[in-house]
Amino acid sequence: MSLPPFQHLVDAHWRDVARLAHGLVGPVHADDVAQQAWTQALAAYPRVRSARNLRSWLLTITHRCAMDHHRAGRRSTAHDDPASLAEAPVAAPPPEPPDAGLWARVASLPDRQRDAVVLRFVGDLDHRAVAAALGTTPGMSRRLVSDALATLRLDLTDPEDLR
Repeated sequence: MSLPPFQHLVDAHWRDVARLAHGLVGPVHADDVAQQAWTQALAAYPRVRSARNLRSWLLTITHRCAMDHHRAGRRSTAHDDPASLAEAPVAAPPPEPPDAGLWARVASLPDRQRDAVVLRFVGDLDHRAVAAALGTTPGMSRRLVSDALATLRLDLTDPEDLR
């Protein structure tokens, strides 16, 4: 089976990759993660054996790039010199999107729950594809999404409404 030209893949799925990166790392670093994902996908594309589910393949690469970004952030902040951080220029924060509160709650979920929710709803992957991306079973994928949604519902429920 022959693969479509890589540009066709980019044209068909660039928005999905960008949305998933945004959901996993936020608006500030999303472009960097998406670019890294496309670069890795381009390098690996000649070795792809089947064109059966290229979208899922791309979103898995994007998820892994986002996890690499999170790991790199943890490593670099542990070794930064506080004096050099004080001298660093501070950029004005970007305007807050209307759903920033929800994304902040999603970001505060445990890592695997956050990843499962973002892959499921931002990446629009089924539970089998989410499980493949996370290295787990479809049943565990369902459980992670369910637990995350339950936590988000509790966070979003106004305590006054419960009385």
